[in-house]
Amino acid sequence: MRNLSAFILLLFVFGCSPEKETYPVLKEAVSGLYDPALAPFYHGVASGDPLPDRVIIWTRVTPIDSVPRIAVAWEVATDKEFSSIVKSDTLSTTPARDYTVKVDVTGLAADTYYFYRFKALNATSPTGRTKTTPTGSRDSLMFAVVSCSNWEFGYFNAYASIADKHVDAVLHLGDYIYEYGTGRYGDTTIGRFNLPPYEIVSLQDYRTRHSLYRLDAGLRAMSAAHPLIAIWDDHEVANNTYKSGAQNHQPDKEGDFFARRDAAKKAYYEWIPIRESDKHYRSFSFGQLAQLIMLDERLEGRDEPPATPEEAQQQRSMLGEEQLQWLFENLKSQAQWKVIGNQVIFSDVDLRAVYPKSPRNLDSWDGYLSEKGQIKKFILENKIKDMVFVTGDTHAAWGIEVATDVAKTYNPKTSAGAFAVEFGATSVTSANDNEYRSTDSVKMMEKVLLTNNPHIKYLNDRDHGYLLLTLKPDKAIAKYYFMETLRQPDKRERLEKTLEVKRGEYKLNQK
Repeated sequence: MRNLSAFILLLFVFGCSPEKETYPVLKEAVSGLYDPALAPFYHGVASGDPLPDRVIIWTRVTPIDSVPRIAVAWEVATDKEFSSIVKSDTLSTTPARDYTVKVDVTGLAADTYYFYRFKALNATSPTGRTKTTPTGSRDSLMFAVVSCSNWEFGYFNAYASIADKHVDAVLHLGDYIYEYGTGRYGDTTIGRFNLPPYEIVSLQDYRTRHSLYRLDAGLRAMSAAHPLIAIWDDHEVANNTYKSGAQNHQPDKEGDFFARRDAAKKAYYEWIPIRESDKHYRSFSFGQLAQLIMLDERLEGRDEPPATPEEAQQQRSMLGEEQLQWLFENLKSQAQWKVIGNQVIFSDVDLRAVYPKSPRNLDSWDGYLSEKGQIKKFILENKIKDMVFVTGDTHAAWGIEVATDVAKTYNPKTSAGAFAVEFGATSVTSANDNEYRSTDSVKMMEKVLLTNNPHIKYLNDRDHGYLLLTLKPDKAIAKYYFMETLRQPDKRERLEKTLEVKRGEYKLNQK
């Protein structure tokens, strides 16, 4: 009888135990590119939007199965061995966030390096390093400035090189991803193919494209080494985006523009280490030395670009009234240098001698002359000095003494008439004119443009790389680095040009 009772008890226990839940395998288009040694943190770690007392840390946990929730622990320490942990906690991620993890770590010390990592699914992520911003005086600041990284045009070698530099932050000025399908805008002979292979429109499409880009080893290395301060341009949604549409969006093919925009924004905020807010534009104080002002020149207030230079004379908004007034308030900063994170080129650029059918780039500030004039007027009337625009978008490197109405008000010998300087960063990989023309032809085009635009002191429309911007109390220094190749992972680079501007001046000096 005793044995029978025991048998009945065991039958009850095992027969009534809940079965372990099972879930379908997580199928992802990019899984064939995963490095098994990094599982489940295939996309590495990243940090961004640093402030004096806080910073965003980020990762993505990729499970084998489509589980509804994953517990993720995170740690922040003052040493890479994590013997001095200053902050830690546990949270969870779900498919609703595409299994990404983002933490706004608060209570940190200003101008301090920190190390961070994540733990999930019985594994530990790679270690990342980040840095908070200063509050007082600094002898110098250094920023890496990048834009326009296209997967199919090559390896992100510029990012890999930046990972080895000692910078305070990386400024990404947009076109972090591109929306096109395979072969539409790229060099597929390199062997890198877009996923999904078609033009991205849906939330899952944008998520997959972000996931693909973060599998580049150079991007992972840069993200783990430095905090990122990013702003979007147009290709994070579609080519030549404005607040209510885009050149590369046809409603009869791609559906409702606002649904596409919202999907792109959601994926961007999931995959980029950025604070999430209803306003994308924001500013960062780097103590007494610099105020960094990141503008949203696409989705916040941009009207549809004009069709002709004559239409560009009409009232059109690039920023929207609210952002414009916000910019004016930030330009009153007492910091020495006012740095504008600018997606499209601000300076006047006369293209007639090279592109007679397109005498001005109307997608840039040359298409929004009235608002550009308001900004110039505000700068001059308020006697704002030491302004530096850093600019992406053009896939070319520029050094410009910012002037408008150049023929009437600018003196190329004395730089009188200039009211700021603009340093344009070339693309990380995206095509410049050298992809379509011979090097000699492009050099001739550069020469003609420089002749017809005397306020432009430097132009390279042939190479790919990044800009290092160093700010000191007495001068700002721009160094232009170009990569030797994009066709395979390779950090070889060259420093081609160094430009300096002294405090209180607008004359660019070549070194």
